[in-house]
Amino acid sequence: MDARWTKKYGKSYFGYKVSANADQRYKLVRRIKLSRVSEHDRLHFEEVLDPPNTNRNILADKGYVDGEREERLSKQGWRVHIQRKGSKDKPISAAQERRNKLIAKTCARIEHMFASMAQLGGKEPGTVGLARVTLRLN
Repeated sequence: MDARWTKKYGKSYFGYKVSANADQRYKLVRRIKLSRVSEHDRLHFEEVLDPPNTNRNILADKGYVDGEREERLSKQGWRVHIQRKGSKDKPISAAQERRNKLIAKTCARIEHMFASMAQLGGKEPGTVGLARVTLRLN
């Protein structure tokens, strides 16, 4: 009922999307947000932040770059580490590439969590409706 279609890199997808805040060390999910696949991850970025968490580091890939958000989160006490992206006219520097690799190394641990969800049948929720899928994932 609530699922939608979207295209990414020329391929069509139907269903839902999971945004999660996970513990880097133990790969435990702290907060989770389920949405339609057509909604961009940036919309749920701040919803999955976990203020009671003592680790104030935020690591994210290039899709979350937003100067305003980074400034606002820094003022709130978060240490924002979002990968940088270049453009056709202005490629990133060697130092930024090294920084991106360090962030990607850490983010890869979290991606393992999503891979294990898929192995356990996470690609097929088995229920209809956003509320039911959310309940099933929690």
